[in-house]
Amino acid sequence: MRKLLTGAAVALPAAFLPAALVPAAPPEVRVAAHRDLAAAPARPDLAGLVTVKDVQEHLRAFQEIADYNGGNRAAGTSGYDVSVRYVAGRLRKAGLTPKIQKFGYLSWREKSDAVLARTEPSKASYKQGDDFLTLEYSGSGDVTARVVAVDVPVKGEGTSGCEKDDFKGFKKGSVALVQRGSCTFAVKAAKARAAGAAAVVIFNRPGEKGPVRGTLNKPSKVPVVGPSREVGVALAKAAKKGDLTLRVRTDAVTKKRTTSNVIADTEHGRGDNVVLVGAHLDSVRKGAGINDNGTGAAALLAMATKIKELGRDGLRNRVRFAWWGAEEEGLRGSEHYVRSLSASRRESIALALNVDMLGSVNGTRGVYDGDRSTRAGTRAPAGSGAIEKMFRDYFKGRHLPTTEHVFNGRSDYGPFIAAGIPAGGMATGADGVKTAAEAKAYGGKAGKPYDPCYHEKCDRLKNVNLKLLDTTADGLAHVVQHLARTTVAVNGGARLSVVETVPVYTPVWRGSHQVR
Repeated sequence: MRKLLTGAAVALPAAFLPAALVPAAPPEVRVAAHRDLAAAPARPDLAGLVTVKDVQEHLRAFQEIADYNGGNRAAGTSGYDVSVRYVAGRLRKAGLTPKIQKFGYLSWREKSDAVLARTEPSKASYKQGDDFLTLEYSGSGDVTARVVAVDVPVKGEGTSGCEKDDFKGFKKGSVALVQRGSCTFAVKAAKARAAGAAAVVIFNRPGEKGPVRGTLNKPSKVPVVGPSREVGVALAKAAKKGDLTLRVRTDAVTKKRTTSNVIADTEHGRGDNVVLVGAHLDSVRKGAGINDNGTGAAALLAMATKIKELGRDGLRNRVRFAWWGAEEEGLRGSEHYVRSLSASRRESIALALNVDMLGSVNGTRGVYDGDRSTRAGTRAPAGSGAIEKMFRDYFKGRHLPTTEHVFNGRSDYGPFIAAGIPAGGMATGADGVKTAAEAKAYGGKAGKPYDPCYHEKCDRLKNVNLKLLDTTADGLAHVVQHLARTTVAVNGGARLSVVETVPVYTPVWRGSHQVR
């Protein structure tokens, strides 16, 4: 029930006055009013129209597509191509006109396991996955050489490997050991190679757990690996004594591939104030990707097929649905889309919503931190905080807890933020670990990953928390319906025009990989 505010005397419509102060209408007028009220149709509720059964139907289809196409739906594979056809077909059946936007990109993958091992003064082998990972776009090679620690700080983050002077006196053919921090992995690797490094080892900075899951953005000609903080510190201590030798072996291939985005607009709504809603459609090569991100893609598809029920009055702003390709390759699809926009088309996008993993089995109801109240991640463009509040208010009204999900550039909102477009959305958790407080609020297991099958073969239909998915899909539908009527809280209800005043965004992640 709406509360009335009291204050300065104002002339209120009769509908807002106490019953005793409203002049009585003639009986025939009162009867007519009741008839009109009864005849007025109730406004459709998109969250009610989109059911979890609708979403499940699409998830089953994605699973079947993967099962008959090599076990996955990764970009550049038949599984992805068939997923695109499925989504486009369902959109056409619902009366929408999908556009298939093709684009090219460089695909990188490891052909065999990498090796990181000490050979002198003592021998030790490190385990890939636990102790180190190969950085995406690493070159191939098998190097055994003396290690040089490059400006590695005694404590703190430092700028190891970010400056040309850091490599002063560096002996060509050596392995460069640097600490993560301050500049991108690509910068560190490029400066090391320019100094003559045969391989580059970038270990994690203080406070970061596990090995570095990183990307160089473009192909390197030398092997680049990222060990954990613990392994890196031990290597740095040994290297400073001048007698450490490492073997670094990587075996990877980079190929040019073509894939596509699927984009569809509602028939009605302002074309100069578009509400864009996106989710990536591709999986990793290890599995079907039903939670990551079949759940987001299926929720969008269920919504797109029902949104016409809102009618012309409910779709005052055009809603654009987008299924991104090659997100797992580094946000390639959403990056291509934003890059392909003219200035006027970019300014016509009022905001971008993104959903990535809506049903993690041990997840939380994560809402992207648009107002940066957590003081972590990047500062999103003005209006992003209003989007966050819409989600949080909806769940608060349903007495459901929410968690602030940091804007860290890990998903397809990144390119939109970089272009100065307000963004928001939801994620229920990937490889992070659930806290005791979250377990108390949501149930589940503290100390365990939000999604134990993240990027694994077991990310199948059973790897979905349907109760959580039901509520997150509802929240998305509710916010989309609100924004389809008005974006006034986000951008004043008008098209964006001053993009250059928005703080510049430097992504920390690309897809599932860090860039610095």
